[in-house]
Amino acid sequence: MRLPLLALLTLAALSAQPPAHKVVYEKEGRFAGWPANHGMWSWGNEMVVGFDAGVWEFHEKGHAINRNFPPQQLLARSLDGGETWKIEEPPSLELPPNIKYQSFPGGKGPEPKDCPGGIDFTNPNFAFTARMTGNPGPSRYYYSNDRGKSWSGPCKLPDFGHGGTAARTDYIVNGKHDLLLFTTLAKSNGKEGRVAATRTRDGGKTWTLESLIGPEPDDYAIMPASLRLGAKEIYTAIRRKGFIEAYRSQDDAKTWQYEGKIAPEIGAGNPPSLLKLKDGRLALIYGYRRPPFGMRARTSKDNGHTWSEEVILRTDGGNTDLGYPRSVQRPDGKVVSVYYYNLDNAKVRFIAATIWQP
Repeated sequence: MRLPLLALLTLAALSAQPPAHKVVYEKEGRFAGWPANHGMWSWGNEMVVGFDAGVWEFHEKGHAINRNFPPQQLLARSLDGGETWKIEEPPSLELPPNIKYQSFPGGKGPEPKDCPGGIDFTNPNFAFTARMTGNPGPSRYYYSNDRGKSWSGPCKLPDFGHGGTAARTDYIVNGKHDLLLFTTLAKSNGKEGRVAATRTRDGGKTWTLESLIGPEPDDYAIMPASLRLGAKEIYTAIRRKGFIEAYRSQDDAKTWQYEGKIAPEIGAGNPPSLLKLKDGRLALIYGYRRPPFGMRARTSKDNGHTWSEEVILRTDGGNTDLGYPRSVQRPDGKVVSVYYYNLDNAKVRFIAATIWQP
């Protein structure tokens, strides 16, 4: 029997479940933020995401955090696909002493050292996180072989003569000891930033600068999110001042072609989260830092050559102090996007998760 159009539309509406918003971490007097700096990893319905938790302090503009105290380096773990979360604080991820992480004082964590190499990036329980000191400054990385329960490091990252880096977590595993890390190097004037593709082929002992992505910007080009789409094809989305742009490499990160603005207007800059979905589409998730403040997404059916209109995930944000998402896809096809958020500029910042069906 052929259903009338109205019935078909009703069925479609019922099947399109609205996004579900969860609180991952919220604590009175604490500022929680910046999951994109730390990273997110998943093993089926088990997922882990990292974030900072500092002392909340009201500011009319900017981040509502007191920079006189070092922020905690926390992880949130879910065993049920992002529905519920538990907080962990591995001591090995604590900030090292004698650093000024984004103007914060250092902590009591171990000092960065040279990596002996030999890391097995293909371990099924492997996780990797890159951390920065300043914008720019020295950067370091940690790695785990047990799904983030314990971490080795920190290990030093080179700046390739650029006078500083601002590494966040964006990497592609190529083989047992072979990993691409997309990072940000200082510009020629010493300020942030310019995106670079770097690589280790000996399990983290040595690193090479494979390429600089795009021309040196007048403002900044930072915080990439990258995917391997083929044996030699790599696609990266980059945070710019007020928009997100993309580049594509067809020769394994040696050279890059400009793909244009893929989120042309998002207010103040916010980093992208980029995900390859099980059905072959790409998903781009980002914070929207202009009224109505919130979280949005786009999808692509042709490996990023064209993008859909915006998908509105939420519009109840209190001000621009939100976003920095990272995302994973559950076995049932739903996406879990984790980010920091606020419902009112005069209230604490918290970590939220939106579970949605692309």
